[in-house]
Amino acid sequence: MLILPAIDLRGGRVVRLTQGDYERMTVYGDDPASTARGFEAAGAAWLHMVDLDGAKDGNPQNRAVIAQVCGGGLKVEVGGGMRSERDVQDTLALGVSRVILGTLALTDFALLKRLVARYGERIAVGVDARDGCVATHGWLRTSDTPAVGFCATLRDAGVRTVIYTDISRDGRLAGANLEVYQALCTLEGLDIVASGGVSTLEDIAALRDLGLYGCILGKALYAGRLDLGAAIAMARSAKEAGAC
Repeated sequence: MLILPAIDLRGGRVVRLTQGDYERMTVYGDDPASTARGFEAAGAAWLHMVDLDGAKDGNPQNRAVIAQVCGGGLKVEVGGGMRSERDVQDTLALGVSRVILGTLALTDFALLKRLVARYGERIAVGVDARDGCVATHGWLRTSDTPAVGFCATLRDAGVRTVIYTDISRDGRLAGANLEVYQALCTLEGLDIVASGGVSTLEDIAALRDLGLYGCILGKALYAGRLDLGAAIAMARSAKEAGAC
């Protein structure tokens, strides 16, 4: 299983929100590129980045910082505020390996399908769930679309990678929602990345043993609850399972 340390950006700084609440923000650093280098030194191969300003306001706003981070040795996936094909093109041009679409996937499904047809596995979708339904616009709105069912729809449209976040667990170090990830692993043909609440090596082992493709680590790293090197070792070890 792949471990993706996370950098959330707001105003060019490294921050974390609690349950997506922009009023409950903690700043962890002013140099995202330095943070990324630290993750790389610990053994990470991929980095998960979110432009929180873009997610909230509907257009990417931290491209200079993202380009700087992409100049390092990590593969980078980026989400937040990409609502048009031009946004996707401009972000990929920074050196990003994979773009994560969120709100667009729900509000303009036809465009999503065109982007997947054009860019293939360089397009991922972030499915952010609140009370089992898809949340959009930087988690500020919640639709009536069931999140797990939407993942199946994405798979049928050709999406390969889905980052599924349980908002109720995010930033709370409350443990992963193993029940929902077990359900998602029944959707053949999707690479599922778990996000939200992962805070112990036991969480990582449980997700690994379900056969998930990846797991995002955020607050647990910044709060010192998890060592990135140990998390990567745990994700690679023991029980073999086909990635879901």
